[in-house]
Amino acid sequence: MVTGHSTAFLGNQFLVVPSTSSSTSRVESPLGGGGKWASISAMCSSSSEKEARERKEAINRKIASQKAISIILRREATKAVIEKKRGSANSRKLLPRTVLEALHERITSLRWESALKVFELMREQLWYKPNAGIYIKLIVMLGKCKQTEKARILFDAMVDEGCNINHEAYTALLSAYSRSGLFDQAFSILDKMKTMPDCQPDVFTFSIFIKSCLQFTMFDKVQILLEDMASRGIQPNTVIYNTLIDAYGKAGKFDEMERTLLEMLGDRECRPDVWTMNATLRTFGNTKQIEMMEKCYEKFQDSGIQPNIKTFNILLYSYGRSKMYDRMSAVMEYMQKYYFSWTLVTYNVLIDAFGRAGDLEQMEYLFRLMKSERIKPNCVTLSSLISAYGRAQNLEKIVAVMRFIDNSDITLDTAFFNCLVDAYGRIGCLAEMRQVLADMEKKGCKPDKITYTTMINAYSRRGMNSQVNELRRREEEFGKMSLDRL
Repeated sequence: MVTGHSTAFLGNQFLVVPSTSSSTSRVESPLGGGGKWASISAMCSSSSEKEARERKEAINRKIASQKAISIILRREATKAVIEKKRGSANSRKLLPRTVLEALHERITSLRWESALKVFELMREQLWYKPNAGIYIKLIVMLGKCKQTEKARILFDAMVDEGCNINHEAYTALLSAYSRSGLFDQAFSILDKMKTMPDCQPDVFTFSIFIKSCLQFTMFDKVQILLEDMASRGIQPNTVIYNTLIDAYGKAGKFDEMERTLLEMLGDRECRPDVWTMNATLRTFGNTKQIEMMEKCYEKFQDSGIQPNIKTFNILLYSYGRSKMYDRMSAVMEYMQKYYFSWTLVTYNVLIDAFGRAGDLEQMEYLFRLMKSERIKPNCVTLSSLISAYGRAQNLEKIVAVMRFIDNSDITLDTAFFNCLVDAYGRIGCLAEMRQVLADMEKKGCKPDKITYTTMINAYSRRGMNSQVNELRRREEEFGKMSLDRL
């Protein structure tokens, strides 16, 4: 068992990372000599051990499928009972478990309108008693769905029904406002909490508030909250530190990120974890500071922090964007060696990397492989395919992807259509490019500045000035509409 300190270099300073006491030996690093870009198909060659593992996974999938079918059938039966009995003479005699399961399912899936209907039905039951926990869950759900007014109505109903209003209830209401960017109201709630002995804000309250501020890049308000915490003797926890490190890194505020990491390392109550490592690696990987990323990876691992699948996805993404395919191959081999199952994100990162490298054969093999592994492609997957075929000017393959989409239930977004516009523009299929606008409207997606700019560039390259002028006019109208919503 070894304890001590290891150093990680950030900027112009060395960071002291407390080592975690552990009797387990450190696993080998995936960073290092990767050699040539290994073939995916060669890595995924079959073996007896792999076949045994696949059989076990198939059995597990079958069991999971049977459980899923049971759950779905129970949920559908619950829904049918509720819809049938609502408003009838027996609507006040439903079983508690039936209603509570229906409510829980709707809350977890953020179906707020349906959840409120079930909650109203619950309040009509003969066995109903006001429960603060249920109210708080509903308020949190409404906050996530940006339904602040409805959250406030529920909070007031909670008070009227005599529920115990504690700091958790106020924190839920505060989070509802802060998630929607209504910071004046959120700060007002925070000030009110400070005046109530039984509702004093705690580290969880500040953690939620700080996260919301960072999502809106309100760094000045974050500083106010951190100073408020310090004045009240509340120390940031690991979640707050990780949230700050990640946000500062994404915003390119490297000095603030380094200062926060130093402060975290100096706090004996907060130890860096894998989330800290991932946030740090992501920052340097996104800015293509690969050497710094690798140094941090080694030092975090030396301190006893072991990587998870998200760590490897970050490394793969960073190497792929930096065109360091030998390092990327080394990470893939490491993941295979230590049985890290690839996720949707892993496949998306690899498909994008192969597509950008122009290796369409390997990209297509990965696409087939993910489907055979029953991992459903999403909009990001399809965007990478379309972009790769656009760069290769392969219209036939683009048509094949669109045919696949027509036979699937994948929800498309504006980013996907922008990739499609760019692909058609590169190939010179201007009629198809123009049709994308109509397709976007059918799918409920609105064009953005990138959509218009991409189309304008395609027409400009071919000297089609009338179309350019028309699109610029539409782009200006779009800009005015966007400003009116502010």
